[in-house]
Amino acid sequence: MSSRIEESELIINDRGAIYHVNCRPEEIAATIITVGDPGRVKEVSKYFDRIEFKNEHREFITHTGYIGKKRLSCISTGIGPDNIDIVLNELDALVNIDFDTRLIKEKLTTLNIIRFGTAGSLQKEIEVDSFVASTHGLGLDNLMNFYRTQNNEEEKQLLQAFTIHTQLNTGSIAPYIQMASVHLLKHFTQNYHQGITVTCPGFYAPQGRVLRLGLAYPQLIDNLTGFNFGNHRITNFEMETAAIYGLGTVLGHHCLSLSAIVANRISKTFSKKGGLAVEQLIKQSLEIVATAIE
Repeated sequence: MSSRIEESELIINDRGAIYHVNCRPEEIAATIITVGDPGRVKEVSKYFDRIEFKNEHREFITHTGYIGKKRLSCISTGIGPDNIDIVLNELDALVNIDFDTRLIKEKLTTLNIIRFGTAGSLQKEIEVDSFVASTHGLGLDNLMNFYRTQNNEEEKQLLQAFTIHTQLNTGSIAPYIQMASVHLLKHFTQNYHQGITVTCPGFYAPQGRVLRLGLAYPQLIDNLTGFNFGNHRITNFEMETAAIYGLGTVLGHHCLSLSAIVANRISKTFSKKGGLAVEQLIKQSLEIVATAIE
């Protein structure tokens, strides 16, 4: 028997909605698209045949509706693993905690959570305006080190090989890894590169950029690009995927991250039509989500 979750731990507002994402349980679907940019929610929901609910609080905007008979939600997370910590926990609470009794439900619900985002390529041949479906999320952000987690044997071997290759764990970084949901990933093969996505806790030094400050890890990009383990290699990096995969797996949800490549850090190129690439990622991926994902 679970214990009652106190008011300070699960914050529910006056209209019965969870605090940050401002949604009630009936206002989200079992298949959820996450986007970083709040302005991108409407770029997803414009493909809905009808919209049932629109909610907004801070950077968290949610639209729930239908494409045909498929019910979907799209929610903006903002940037970074800290925001993913909020959104993933609150989405899970909406389906797996009874808001009246404040008890965990006996029968748990599994969500499909799919990120539509942008990323930087770490392989020369994965060019700008192409798409990546992340087989694994490898976190340099430390978020999942605050949770009890378990890895399968392949994940353990991948992580060990990565830490030996990069030596990042000898400093203040404790990398973690989690794989995508095979249930979702299997639908995103044609026109999607596949590989490991590294999640960074920032945009500048954590991704090897230099403006006015020096780098503690000047060989980071070379180390990431040069890593391989069996058939696995690092294809790209961004700021949310590993947190989504880590929390989603621990909570029992199916998670997948899809990225439009807007920069190639090896060829030093940046997309001249990044908005169009994101639009195409949304359109192409939504068609698969609406027709193939159960």
